[in-house]
Amino acid sequence: MRRRPAILLTLVLGLFLAPLAAGAQQPAKLPRIGLLIQNPIAPVAHLWEAFRQGLRELGYVEGQNIAIEVRSAEGKYERLPALAAELVRLRVDAIVVGSTPAAFAAKQATMTIPIVMAGVGDPVGSGLVTSLARPAGNITGLSLLTSELSAKQLELLKEALPKVSRVAVLWNPATQSHPLILREAKAAAQALGVQLQLLEVRNPDDFERAFGVATRRRAAGLLVLADAMFLSHRTRIANLAAKSRLPAMYGLTEHAQAGGLMAYAPNFAGLFRQAATYVDKILKGAKPADLPVEQPTRFELVINMKTAKALGLTFPPSILIRADQVIQ
Repeated sequence: MRRRPAILLTLVLGLFLAPLAAGAQQPAKLPRIGLLIQNPIAPVAHLWEAFRQGLRELGYVEGQNIAIEVRSAEGKYERLPALAAELVRLRVDAIVVGSTPAAFAAKQATMTIPIVMAGVGDPVGSGLVTSLARPAGNITGLSLLTSELSAKQLELLKEALPKVSRVAVLWNPATQSHPLILREAKAAAQALGVQLQLLEVRNPDDFERAFGVATRRRAAGLLVLADAMFLSHRTRIANLAAKSRLPAMYGLTEHAQAGGLMAYAPNFAGLFRQAATYVDKILKGAKPADLPVEQPTRFELVINMKTAKALGLTFPPSILIRADQVIQ
């Protein structure tokens, strides 16, 4: 009879401790990263694969110690705010964006969840962060430096085409950094003695119209600004430039690889790969406000000789000797 209280106590403790033991055996909750993508995924898959590769190099294995939630607007800007809000409701640990409109959508959706930019045009000038060294708020990452690059791109285009006097510029008003880039381009054009003809493209249906305007206005060259939508339609743009006989300089190297004449830009895929280091630091407790926005330090000049031959162009040696990649 004296053993009954001890037996009962053992049973009661067992009932309480069993759930605790079972809970201790459950796997820890995986950190979740949201990818907010403006474009259809297929044309930019190499960029997001570079980001995943960066995560793998840091020891993250999807499904094992990290989960990734992908949301794509499929090229429809108006869908970005709702998709950003959806990622916020999922309580992801960070949101990674690869375009300026996506960055703004994420910023409007949350002031607390960290946002990592994987190469955004001009985050300071467009108002995404207060400064590169001290971004403040919940946004950090990598800048494309496109506003400063447009002047150099025009210089290289003029060097390749010394007689060019009219250059059409393909730009997208929906990309918040483009007005800032155009300001730099206009100053450079004035110094080079070049007249710019602005071609506004808001959606893919505007491409043919824009190239028609460039032809009617007798543009002799073309500058295509770095833009997520333009990147998705890079082959189409290269074909239209070839059809219009317009030698073009592009703001992303992928354009030259898709048939464009030449490009001068940082390695975009490399920026996405590097964005993984920001995610790693944030998951380990760093705050976005304490992580400076990085700028690219290396730029690539890519020349497509096949396109040059089709246009009947010969690059001067001064251009060829500086090329990082020549596509035959």
